[in-house]
Amino acid sequence: MFIVVTVLRQHGMRFVIYTADHEPPHAHVYGEGEARIDIVSLTVLTQGGMSDRDVRRAVAVIEEKRTLFLETWRRYHG
Repeated sequence: MFIVVTVLRQHGMRFVIYTADHEPPHAHVYGEGEARIDIVSLTVLTQGGMSDRDVRRAVAVIEEKRTLFLETWRRYHG
């Protein structure tokens, strides 16, 4: 079983981490479409229906709040 942890809501997007997810550390972003972004490298791992503009904005949010995202990831994944 897994839990969806909402890390942040910003710019009409929800940034979440799944507790039973796999490496690398990443966040799922949901808004108008969805994306999966590597927290460490900021690489866009997947993008589905989300505009490039929103993906860039999501990457910028994760970069700005990287410590929060990494701490949340480590809390559930060690």
